Amino acid sequence: METKDLLQQVGFIKEIDKLKYIQRKTKLFNSDRCENDAEHSWHLAMMTIILAEHANQPINVLKVLKMVLIHDIVEIDAGDTFLYDTTKSHDNTEEELLAAKRIFGLLPANQAKEFIDIWMEFEEGFTEEAKFARSMDRFEPLLQNTSNNGGTWAEFNVNYEKVYNKKKVIENGSRSIWNYAESLINDSVEKGILKK
Repeated sequence: METKDLLQQVGFIKEIDKLKYIQRKTKLFNSDRCENDAEHSWHLAMMTIILAEHANQPINVLKVLKMVLIHDIVEIDAGDTFLYDTTKSHDNTEEELLAAKRIFGLLPANQAKEFIDIWMEFEEGFTEEAKFARSMDRFEPLLQNTSNNGGTWAEFNVNYEKVYNKKKVIENGSRSIWNYAESLINDSVEKGILKK
């Protein structure tokens, strides 16, 4: 007979399959297909492993991996809010907190608490791990948009100032990645794929 914990964990695993159906606005590299949240989370996890050495301060990579893998699970209930959305705040944490409690609450109590705490740490963005995780979250779509002739910037008429202000948070986790990201933003203006 399966233990109660195992049944709860399997229930959670089945529930998070829904993340594969949450479409983002950004598109895959050199593609016109939108990325889904599960693909995004996987990509951030790989980026974390590859780029961890560029963090401003030493980080617990396993903790960052947990953050980037679970940070968007709440979008199963709350939906994905486009970073440059002009009608809905990207910081819809109250709605997302309800989602976090419901979805992570499917897990055994100790795991549920750990996941909610890690999700909250990411949202608050104060620890070195959260800063780096948030850097990865902002860096990936920047790489996608530069590979797609402006991608969502062009599609939704997002200007340089908005992009710069939203992406500058990358610097909090990694100055060297921010320097590279800033050069990509400036190059995008020169190429005409981002309007100043």
